[in-house]
Amino acid sequence: MNNPQQPREYDAVLGGNNPSMEGAAVLGGIEGVKLRLQNPDLKVRIAALEQALNYGEQGLDLVIAGLKDGFLKVQLQAYSLLINRTDIKAKQASSNFNPQGLKLEQIEVVTVNKSGEIIQRQPRVARYFIEDLGNGVTLKMAAIPGGTFMMGSPENEAGRYDKESPQHQVSISSFFMGKYPVTQAQYQAVMGNNPSRFKGSQRPVEKVSWNDAVIFCQKLSQKTGKNYKLPSEAQWEYACRAETTTPFHFGETITTDLVNYDPYPSARKGEWCQQTTNVGSFPPNAFGLYDMHGNVREWCEDSWHDNYINGNTWNAQTNAKVLRGGSWYSIARDCRSADRIRHLPNYRRNHCGFRVFLCLSESTQENRQLEVQIKQSDETEKRWQEIYDYDYEDNYIDDYDYEDSYMDEYEDIDQEIYDYDYEDDDYDR
Repeated sequence: MNNPQQPREYDAVLGGNNPSMEGAAVLGGIEGVKLRLQNPDLKVRIAALEQALNYGEQGLDLVIAGLKDGFLKVQLQAYSLLINRTDIKAKQASSNFNPQGLKLEQIEVVTVNKSGEIIQRQPRVARYFIEDLGNGVTLKMAAIPGGTFMMGSPENEAGRYDKESPQHQVSISSFFMGKYPVTQAQYQAVMGNNPSRFKGSQRPVEKVSWNDAVIFCQKLSQKTGKNYKLPSEAQWEYACRAETTTPFHFGETITTDLVNYDPYPSARKGEWCQQTTNVGSFPPNAFGLYDMHGNVREWCEDSWHDNYINGNTWNAQTNAKVLRGGSWYSIARDCRSADRIRHLPNYRRNHCGFRVFLCLSESTQENRQLEVQIKQSDETEKRWQEIYDYDYEDNYIDDYDYEDSYMDEYEDIDQEIYDYDYEDDDYDR
């Protein structure tokens, strides 16, 4: 049995740096908290922050001071303790908080039932940094914590395709991903042109091929000194799911209040936009990513393959490339987190766009600094998610597919025979 008189690992002990002796006087109270906040061990400092709030105004001041700690993990712990407090002092401190290169944004994550009715609203905190592209154009990159997830769809998921099999466990390292699909303003700033049919600076760029997206990433990397790429399929699906296991990160289904898609073949009716909408017009997922379902399909770096095993990009001997996420003319079934289709790398249509991924493993000095920041804050992100954790049911409403199954049937026939230009009022399917 532990002796309650024995000093614990995190206790401050009188006597400077000399080894503690059994029976030594333990320094408690607010003075002990102050000493522990100076400890080089991050775990000790984080534990001390939690204890500080037990000591009234003095303790609150210590937590506020923690926002300026030299390590992001401690800063974020202090922020998480302050953000839900109602007193003016804490509110002012949390609202003015700007961590090392990362901004924090309060978001609301919604969950729906199988009828599309919102059954839960949960506050979350998303983290991102801003890339300046010049002339007032910026790119927001959301921090995605690493983790493990089940990629693909379970066999009992309604509307699934065999190409989403086998469902398997994948481990993903932390990374940054575009908060939104690349906009027309961002594409213009980097590439000097705008190929989109549905014009609007804050609409997603479309009519871009996989080749165009790769060139954009290369030019963006040259412009910023960072290593921007397209995400792999596994990275994309992990980011889309945001720790959910349901067909959509919203839950069991989607509605036109949540996603820009074609609702008419599905059970939930609504207005069909029949074109793209401004990015960020609909609620985000728990990682702070917008438009992961619908609006535009998004190119991934991978070549097409029938099975997937890990989070790395596949480089199979095939010309076809992968698109994810569904679009403004996709039905609900084809907007699911696990849905995947393929097209040739020179395929350009007004429902195809992309978002960028920041590779941390092949990093410049700036990347290394960002990598340190996101690693330091991963544990706090998990803490926030535990605080606001919620459950999803696993049922799903069935839909008809009329968008992408033709690629399976005609995979050995020239794709161009079956591609029609939507600008001429024909769907490309």
